[in-house]
Amino acid sequence: MNYVFTPPAVPSVPVVGRAERFPIHRIYCVGRNYVEHAQEMGFTGREPPFFFIKPADTAVVVNAGETGTMEYPTLTSNLHHEIELVVAIGKGGRNIKAADAKKHIFGYGVGLDMTRRDLQGEMKKQGRPWCIGKAFEQSAPIGPITPIEQAGDVENAEIWLQVNGKDRQRSNVNKLIWNIGETIEHLSAAWDLAPGDLIYSGTPEGVAAVVKGDTLVGGVGGLTELRVRVG
Repeated sequence: MNYVFTPPAVPSVPVVGRAERFPIHRIYCVGRNYVEHAQEMGFTGREPPFFFIKPADTAVVVNAGETGTMEYPTLTSNLHHEIELVVAIGKGGRNIKAADAKKHIFGYGVGLDMTRRDLQGEMKKQGRPWCIGKAFEQSAPIGPITPIEQAGDVENAEIWLQVNGKDRQRSNVNKLIWNIGETIEHLSAAWDLAPGDLIYSGTPEGVAAVVKGDTLVGGVGGLTELRVRVG
């Protein structure tokens, strides 16, 4: 097949213990999925889950043992970190029941949902979509994916982020408002999930701003750490 220009390569993530890479199809993110984070953003209670999408090419893919770099984005003076457990889908489907969700999971990784908080806040005030605050270039750093059979009990794992060696976020995945199975059930009712989809499952409390030169190190128990420097 001929194209009017050469299409870009498919974004992909390394897989722990394998030569094959995980090709990214879509990136889904869950909003306000930890109680304490919802409260720090001005909300309370167990609201119905909601989602937003980042383009696949917003991923900053970081190999194990390396430090990735993301450029400080344009148009913002308030760039926030949000550490997240990422769920990698290996088998697609529609209307997947929570009890069957694990059959569709290939593995797990550690990701950052970087946010232009000032732009997001302004769009919220105006009642407009806040893609500009979330779906910008290099806004979805991610480390290697660990296959599900090697990942251990991620749903009860500690999740944490340090900036320049100091704790910013520290919680446990078991504090998710909507757990992984429930999230997949809700998400697959709205979209057809496909192999290659990544689900950023939400962030705990402690989100805050970073500046150029900061180094972010985050992890989820049992998974490969993610290291990113803001350039």
